[in-house]
Amino acid sequence: MLKKTLRSSAVLALVAAVAAPAGAASATAPPGVATGTAATGFASSLKGEARLAYEVTTEQVRVTVDAHSVYHQGSIPVRSWGTFRISHVVDGRDYWGDLKVDCLTTGGPTATVTGRLVRTSPGHPWIDTLGLGTRMGVSFLVPEDGPARAGLSGGTAKGKPLLTKCMAPAADMAVTEGGYTLHDRVARQPAG
Repeated sequence: MLKKTLRSSAVLALVAAVAAPAGAASATAPPGVATGTAATGFASSLKGEARLAYEVTTEQVRVTVDAHSVYHQGSIPVRSWGTFRISHVVDGRDYWGDLKVDCLTTGGPTATVTGRLVRTSPGHPWIDTLGLGTRMGVSFLVPEDGPARAGLSGGTAKGKPLLTKCMAPAADMAVTEGGYTLHDRVARQPAG
C-alpha cells in the first residue's frame, strides 16, 4: 500500500512540475505586445505577393511569401514554417523557385525570411548552379505608410557554404505592384 501511495505522489508531483511552466507561459503579455496562444508564445507572419523594381526593365522579379513563426523569448524564433517563391521572367519565360521557410524574423516594419530550395520551374539554371536544398533569403520593409521594399540574397554555388539561417541583405528593391502584410510579434509603437 505504501508503494502505491508513494508512486501516486510521485506521479502527481511530476504532473505539477510539468504543468507549472505551461501556466507561466499563459501569463498576460506586457502592454503593446501581440500574443499567440499559451502553447506557442508570440507569433509573427508575413504574407503577400509583389513585383519588385529590377534594374533590367524588360525583366520581372516577383516574390510571393506565406511565412509564420513563433517565439518564446528573444529575437530568434523557436519554430518557423511556410513557403516563398522567387520568380524571374526573362524573355517571356518565367523561371521560379519554391523555398520551404526555415526562419522568419520580424522587428517593427522589417522581416527576414530564409528557406531551402525545394523545386523549380523546368529547366531552371538554379538546379545546375545551386542545387536543391540551397538556402536563400529575402528581407522586407513593410512600413505602415509609404512604399514597401524587398532584398534578395540569391543562393550559393554547389559545394560552397550555405547562407546563414535567418540572414538576408538590405531591402533595396522597391515594390512596384502588389504588396505584403506583416504581423510582428511586437506591436508597432507610434513614431515620435
